[in-house]
Amino acid sequence: MTEHAVVVVGAGPTGLMLAAELALAGVDVAVVERRPDQRLHGSRAGGLSSRTLEVLDQRGVVERFLAEGQVAQVTGFAVTRFDISDFPTRHNYGLALWQKHVERILAGWVAELPVTFHRGREVTGFTQDAGGVDVHMADGHALRAQYLVGCDGGRSVIRKTAGIDFPGWDASTSALLAEVEMTEEPETGVRRTASGMHAIGKIDYEVRDGKIVYKPGGMVGVMLTEPEVGNTNEPTLQDLRERLVAVYGTDYGIHSPVWITRFTDTTRQAAAYRDRRVLLAGDAAHVHSPMGGQGLNTGVQDAVNLGWKLAQVVHGTSPESLLDTYHAERHPVAARVLRNTMAQVALMRFDDRMEALRETVSELLGMDEPRRRFAGMMSGLDIRYDLGEGHPLLGRRMPDLDLEPVGDGSPLRLFTLLHAARPVLLNLGARGSFDTAARGHRVQVVDARYAGAWELPVLGAVSAPTAVLIRPDGHVAWVGDSADTGLLQALTTWFGPAAAG
Repeated sequence: MTEHAVVVVGAGPTGLMLAAELALAGVDVAVVERRPDQRLHGSRAGGLSSRTLEVLDQRGVVERFLAEGQVAQVTGFAVTRFDISDFPTRHNYGLALWQKHVERILAGWVAELPVTFHRGREVTGFTQDAGGVDVHMADGHALRAQYLVGCDGGRSVIRKTAGIDFPGWDASTSALLAEVEMTEEPETGVRRTASGMHAIGKIDYEVRDGKIVYKPGGMVGVMLTEPEVGNTNEPTLQDLRERLVAVYGTDYGIHSPVWITRFTDTTRQAAAYRDRRVLLAGDAAHVHSPMGGQGLNTGVQDAVNLGWKLAQVVHGTSPESLLDTYHAERHPVAARVLRNTMAQVALMRFDDRMEALRETVSELLGMDEPRRRFAGMMSGLDIRYDLGEGHPLLGRRMPDLDLEPVGDGSPLRLFTLLHAARPVLLNLGARGSFDTAARGHRVQVVDARYAGAWELPVLGAVSAPTAVLIRPDGHVAWVGDSADTGLLQALTTWFGPAAAG
């Protein structure tokens, strides 16, 4: 039986990001994926949010994605689009980039790291004991791991085998989603009928002056709301053809489908993100309507929250209880996503009363304060983990400051310090005020100056701190000065006791 410290099931965006995080931390990680390669049929999710772009920037790989995507103001709530160009972040926009490209670029990065892949293998279940987990596969092969993470989607075998409840709400809407070719040029854009919202768009497009411009010909993406919910049959080209005729009066000569699937607004969340040595992330932990494009982004951010914590437990620098903070921090984030997607689905229903409600909500969201609040939520920039009372930075993402090192060294961006996924104690006070030698190489101490304003999305200006302790995921674990005894407790809580070094 092959052994690894961690086995990740699923090589989608969440699984790939988690594998990268663990590899950066020096953990022996293996990924099991039933696909024989990284190719993904269909485009799937359509972009990356501002906070996810920051996360990728923290690891020094965001330029790979920016080079292939379309920068645009894509954040929105239901039918209301937000402009976040005034938000205090280098990435005050979204990135239009199909999931198949996101996965390909992520996989290219992971290929540069020491990660083992077991492709073309399907996990059928597992058994866990006090010392680890045996992962069983359909071909009879097995892996042994200290920890197992299910990143295997909404129908997660790992979640089901663990017996973790998946409560939530059944579907209220159903839609066909497909990529096809058409002999006739279709009507692109959104159409609303009594049965719901429908859309046709080209797979290949450009964003010019904030507007989508489709290229002539090529593959066409189709989304058609079905009049009824509950059809469990595999959708066919004929189903798509009949629905197109019902909505548009023509099937546009559809042919050569790349893929056809059905999606609903089924909304569920795992009751627990951890069962002893088994954890869940991404769609395995939460499913919801794709409204707002939050699913992929939430999963990637799950991975970045979990990776460094799991690595420290594997290395023995932190107790196993650190893994409980993963559920405590990420479960509320996904719960909020579930609520806002349900609200957006409700706003998309078609009748005169809902149209009146949409107009009212759009008017409210056109005001600056509601815009900031909702755009902060939809972009992921307002996420705050509950680490207690204190400075407004506590628990929030650290801004990417332009720092001037004290002593030798060139100016640098703060995110550069996070490329290796290690924590940073940033001292903006007197040089040499902090000593973390007892923790060896685990915590970087950086003496620097910063002369600019301190501003956070949604909150606005905040007071300048003397020092901050930044976790590998970019969130602030402590704010204070050299006289603050809380630093020792924060270091121990998040990065283990000094004796472990």
